[in-house]
Amino acid sequence: MGLFRNDPVDLSDERLMELVTRGQERAFAVLYDRYRRKLLTYFHRMLWQDHERAQDFLQELFTKIAQRPESFRPGRPFRTWLYSVANNMCKNEYRRMAIRTDALPHLKASANHTAQADGGGQVDRDQFNARLGEELDKLDPDHKAAFVMRYEEDLSIKEIAAAFGISEGTVKSRLFYTVRKLAAALPEFDPRPQPTSPATGR
Repeated sequence: MGLFRNDPVDLSDERLMELVTRGQERAFAVLYDRYRRKLLTYFHRMLWQDHERAQDFLQELFTKIAQRPESFRPGRPFRTWLYSVANNMCKNEYRRMAIRTDALPHLKASANHTAQADGGGQVDRDQFNARLGEELDKLDPDHKAAFVMRYEEDLSIKEIAAAFGISEGTVKSRLFYTVRKLAAALPEFDPRPQPTSPATGR
């Protein structure tokens, strides 16, 4: 039963990781395809909207998985483990660069006012995302990560708690604090991410 009877696309993450530890390259490719875009978005938001750096971190994360798949312990949900590894990579990068979240370079003055009448939905959405990124970069990294995981990566409170190794109550507290702070900084916007595609209803 060494090979797949069918394509492994429908297998669970955890089952795919079992196969990755046994050297199944196709299983690794399925996991990569399943999480590549989500993690690229996560790294992009967490690493100062630096697309090149986000790409590097994505490749580094999956290289680690390919080289040491046994670091994933069976019995743990793969998705929460994956985001905890990604979050630790970001924290290490913050330390390495000696970044303090409240010591951002400069806020773009041009983003301080809303061009509501002039540009329509896409302009508002782009402006929102730019300003949201600036405000998130000023937050404590753990609060920022919790917000991105919940509202941009759609992880549940339970999954975020597992990824951080903290209680669900602590996650809720961080989210409440972060949303309240963002609402004060961005009064003209709902502080949660806007839909990326106007064509879809979501």
